[in-house]
Order: sequence, then C-alpha cells, then structure tokens
Amino acid sequence: MAHPTDTTTRNQRAEREKLAQDLHRPHYHYLPPANWLNDPNGLIHWNGQYHMFYQYNPHEPFHANIHWGHAVSADLLHWSDLPIALTPTPGSPDAEGCYSGCAVDHNGVPTLIYSGHNRANPGAFQLPCLATSDDELLSWTKYTHNPIISGPPQNLDVIGFRDHCVWKEGDTWYQIIGSGINGVGGTVLLYRSPDLIHWEYVHPICVGDLTQTEPLWTGSMWECPDLFALGDKHVLVVSVWDKHQTHYAISFIGTYADHLFSPQPPRKLDFGASFYAPQSLRDAAGRRIMFGWLREERDTQAQRAAGWSGVMSLPRILSITADGALGMRPAPELARLRGQHVGARDIDLSAAAHILSGVRGDALEIVVELELGAAGEVELALLRSPNGAERTSLRYSRADGQLILDTSRSSLSETTHRSQHSGPLALAPHQALRLHVFLDRSVVEVFANDCACVTGRVYPTRADSLELGLFALRGSASVKALDIWEMGSIWASST
Repeated sequence: MAHPTDTTTRNQRAEREKLAQDLHRPHYHYLPPANWLNDPNGLIHWNGQYHMFYQYNPHEPFHANIHWGHAVSADLLHWSDLPIALTPTPGSPDAEGCYSGCAVDHNGVPTLIYSGHNRANPGAFQLPCLATSDDELLSWTKYTHNPIISGPPQNLDVIGFRDHCVWKEGDTWYQIIGSGINGVGGTVLLYRSPDLIHWEYVHPICVGDLTQTEPLWTGSMWECPDLFALGDKHVLVVSVWDKHQTHYAISFIGTYADHLFSPQPPRKLDFGASFYAPQSLRDAAGRRIMFGWLREERDTQAQRAAGWSGVMSLPRILSITADGALGMRPAPELARLRGQHVGARDIDLSAAAHILSGVRGDALEIVVELELGAAGEVELALLRSPNGAERTSLRYSRADGQLILDTSRSSLSETTHRSQHSGPLALAPHQALRLHVFLDRSVVEVFANDCACVTGRVYPTRADSLELGLFALRGSASVKALDIWEMGSIWASST
C-alpha cells in the first residue's frame, strides 16, 4: 500500500505537469503545484533543511479557504512539495482559515503559531493558535485549547489583530502581533509567555502615524510583523494595510531595548507593486534570509483561467550597509542554476539602441555594470518584441536619482495592470550603476547596487517578445561589463 505522503507527492507532480506549458509560469521561483499562494509563513531551518510554509488555497486560484502549504529544500534552490500542514477545522477558532504565522523550536519540538480565522471568534478577530509536530514537520497536531490568546488588549481600540513573530529571551518567550490603533496608525503589540501557551500582554513596541506621508505613508494597520537583530541593529518589517487594501512592505532600522523598539524613518523594501508580506529566517550559517509573496498583476479572470496565482520571491540575504541602510542581495546559491553564458565588455551606448544579438530568453540572470557618462537616462529593455511593441523597461534617471520599472508596454493584453514604479537610488559622482536582474517568465526581480530592489510581474502576449536591449538617452554611456546566463528550473532535481 502506498504511503499517504507518496500519493500526495504524485498528485502534486501531476498538477505541476498539467500547468508546465504555461508561458507565464516561472521556472526558478517557487510556486505551488496549482491554485493560490500568498504570504510565506513558518520559515525555519530545521536539521539542515529549509522549510517554507505559505498561505494556500488548494482548490482554486483566489484568496479563500486558506490552508498552510508546505515545501522543503536542502539547498535553498530546489524545492519538494510536502503535504498540506494546516487545514481549517470546522467549529474551531480556525474554521474559516489558517492564516499567517511563524515557526519556532520549543525545546526540540517544532511549533507553529498562526492566526485562526472564524467570524464567530470574539469581536470577529483572528486569534493566535498553536500546533506541534512529532514527525520532523510532516504532520501537525493543533493544541486542543486554541486560541492561546483570547483577543486583543481590551484597553485598545484596534484595527486588526493577526500574524505572529515569536522569539525567546532567556527563559521567556516573546511574541509580536500585527495590529493598528483606530485613528492613530499601524502598531505592533508585544506579549510574553513562559511556555508558548499562557501569554501576557506587555505594550505596543512601535506605533505609526496615520497622518504622516513623509518619507512614506504607513497606513492604519500593520500586518506580517517580523523583528530580528542584524549586525548591531534591529530591523522591524511590517506590511502596510488600510481599508481592506494591501499596499507595500516597509522596514524600520532601529534599536530594541527594554522591550521597546526605537525606529529610524521607514523605507520600502521593494519599489515594485508585487512584493508583499515578507518573512525571514536565520539559517545555520547565521544568515538572515527573506522571502516575500509576489502578487499577480493581472485581473482575477486571467488568474482563474491560468489555474494558478502567486509566486514566492527569490531568497534575499539581508545586511546593514556601510551607510546604515538595509541591504538586500540575491542568495549566492542561485548561481548554481546558471547555464549557457554570454558576456561582453566595453560596449559604447551612443544615441543608437544596442539590441543584444544572439541573446534571447525569458528565464535569464543578467548582471550589467553601466558607466553613466553624460547620459541623462539609461535603459535595459527586457522581453522586447522585434518591433518594440512589447517591452519591459528598467531605467535609471540620473537627474531624479530614480530606479524605474516601467511595465506600461509589457503586455498587449487588457487583463494586465500596466504601470510604472520607481524608488530612490542615490549614486555618488562617477559611481557605476550595477543592475542584477532575474527574469523568470512573468517575474522581473531587480537588485540595484545591493541597496535597492524593484520587482514586477509581466505577461507578454507575443511569442517573440524575447529580445534584450540597452539604451542611453540624452547623452552617451557605456557598458563596463555585461554577463547573461540562461537559468535552469528548480524542479529539475526536485521530487
């Protein structure tokens, strides 16, 4: 008789194979076999393996009926699908969904803390629930007396109460929960516990200002909080929510002392429209690794027709840069996916466009170092059709100091949201612009000078939208170095 896990794996493989010919479906970004994915959850490095849980609707490609999907990797590249970890239990606090949370090691016992959704919960809030595993994270048993916290603090008028980050200091567990104070702004609420079961509310550790718009607006509620030490600083990551709309993920760098977080001004983690609800883990090598949900940028009808929605970002290694900012770079393991290589040096970008002859593709890694010269703007065109009718434009504007991802011509389909997104990238005089681009079918994930990221989703309609081009506008520039690799699939060595 087949083991249930074997049957599950076969079914998942069959689902993947059914969708494999979709030209917009990524090859080397993780996504489930089919249907809906959103927030990464429960990221943990356990006995030498990376475990990724995620918000998952196993039945349809839209946000409903939320379970916890589960995947595992030994190398941070190739992922194997595992059975669903958490399923809503009728009549329980999570009857209408097992929402976002985290994983911790509780004296050798893998433990999940997640948000149970049930409109019958007190105040209709999502409430913290707990589950444990005794078989190396393959199956999970929910705590019989869930929820472990009965509701938000009674003395606060809160908007939302969900998503969890848990850590241990000495013999005491601490937990932060995402929330907002009505009329004030987003907040992160701190709790403590001796055993992960009995929790005492402490206070808010950080509160936003709903009226503040500079350097950016932080909304009425913060979800998906993540607090961690990095170098000699602490970083608080939250995702901005307001009036049932998800906006963007932001980070605060600051100090955490006496159970209060003192932040510097916030900054967007990614200047594109897709990156949201990130979570991080610390691996055995001491690296802080982040994943985020890459939302679709096509309408719900197109997502239903495709049979899938949502992609996980590439793993990002976090650091504090020399100027005190949050640095992000792609995990070096990604280099193992590199295949055929094309390289060039010292290309003059004068007024004429430089279309890269012999280089075509939609699953590529591109590293280009540009000397800006006198140019007012430089552009890397991706997924370009021969006549330029379709193209995704990555530009740097020297006068504005802005990195711009322009998807207004990325698709001819009316189902696609076409837009332009930008963020600041300050370069010193004569400093080169270094763009590290991962192009994966419908994903464009960009790392610029290891300090700015912009991610977008694109859906070309033409089969010949595979060209690459380099341009200098309002003056000349030069390419100091260009390297392009074809990228292999992460499924080649998986289940």
